[in-house]
Amino acid sequence: MRSVSLEGARSRTRARRWDVVVLGSGLPGLVAAVRLAMGRLRVLVVEEEHAARLPVAVREPFFLAGAAPGGVLDACLRALALPLIDRRRLRPDPTAYQVVFPDARVDLGTPARTAEELVAWGLAKPDTARALVRGLAEAAAAERDALLEAPIVRAGRLAGLGRSSGPRVSRHARGLPGEVSQPTESLAPLLDAQLHALVNVAHPAAPPEARARLLGGALEGGTVWESPEDSLLGLLRRRLQALHGEIRLLPNRFELVSIGDFAGIKPALSDEVWCGRALVLNSPLGPLRHWLAGSGDGEVPDFLPDAPPLRRRGWIALRMPAHALPEGMARRVLHVRDPLAAFEGGNLVRISVYPERHGRDVVVVAAFLLPSGVEEDAELERTVAEGVLSLMPFAREHARLLAPLPRPGWDDELALEDPPPGTGWPGEIELRLLSKPSVFRLPREQVGVLGVEGDCLLGWRAGEAILSELR
Repeated sequence: MRSVSLEGARSRTRARRWDVVVLGSGLPGLVAAVRLAMGRLRVLVVEEEHAARLPVAVREPFFLAGAAPGGVLDACLRALALPLIDRRRLRPDPTAYQVVFPDARVDLGTPARTAEELVAWGLAKPDTARALVRGLAEAAAAERDALLEAPIVRAGRLAGLGRSSGPRVSRHARGLPGEVSQPTESLAPLLDAQLHALVNVAHPAAPPEARARLLGGALEGGTVWESPEDSLLGLLRRRLQALHGEIRLLPNRFELVSIGDFAGIKPALSDEVWCGRALVLNSPLGPLRHWLAGSGDGEVPDFLPDAPPLRRRGWIALRMPAHALPEGMARRVLHVRDPLAAFEGGNLVRISVYPERHGRDVVVVAAFLLPSGVEEDAELERTVAEGVLSLMPFAREHARLLAPLPRPGWDDELALEDPPPGTGWPGEIELRLLSKPSVFRLPREQVGVLGVEGDCLLGWRAGEAILSELR
């Protein structure tokens, strides 16, 4: 990290100081920033301009697992003291999401609905369906309790949240019930497609405990926003600004620098340095290292770990009239073209429907996992668009493909990485990279098998740890 001096007759560098500078605007960093601002620290979140230009529908999590009362997301929002009027903007929905196969359209949500759907589509006999749903619901509840008591959270005092301060012992066994750990041939694609769609790692794989939480989260039902203007990221940004935190755009390249015991960033073509008593790197490691290699003197700080394997999610967006959507289509859909093929590329597409703020149109966003080593694929995008339209026969004449936007260089929530071997949840997570000046990193890949709930826990833990150190 290059040291910058403010002294000398020729020095034109000016330092803008905060308590904490968070580099990157992804969900874990926003959660940490709000927690720090609640502790009366001055916080700056630095967002890449290309990331800020992306549609909210592209950046918003596909499925808000844990938003039901008692869930991890709900606990996190309450701990961050979001106003009740804002939390109530999230309305319960009995359907979490649909999984669409060539010969089935399965609605997954509350236990009763899920069991009925498994029987109706011939995926399980009634007794088997009820046993599977009951066992998975119990396993998911056990994992939820375990998450709120895990070392990563307990050290941050998120556990309990209004309940007894002592450790909670679940009444249910940990891990997957037998019907899920050894599924029938007809059920296996349904379970595997969900796992691949919900994790935030480059090569989808998860231990049994994480699988139980991911798959069982749907049984708590889904959520819908009260208004098209609402989103989880927007809610957290407003909360940060209400606490007098700042958000600044970074339009071009930058360096990581230090001024004495302060760490920060120096934007290119600027005489300013944005620095704080702590610098938090809230960005995928690979894209950040690549970006820094092309900035300033082109050197990557030696305290940054080597980049783990990286894959990216691509996306397309279609605008169409709301009346063109099929009547039975949910707001969140997993579209599987071939249940026997690999769940990547155009074979597994996450589809989300977002009402426009004004007018009668909706924006349909389709996200998909690109093959390893591929940054973008125009032919695959056309295949995905055609697959989406195949689900909406009345929308084909009215749908309009939105123009592609530049991909963020380093502030990229669609960049997925794997944890180093032997690390990751449920182990403890190392946040600190440097002591002087204080530099932390939010290793999203180490909680990626928990999906959006992992992002929340990571952000909370980081906020508490940094707050404790700076007070």
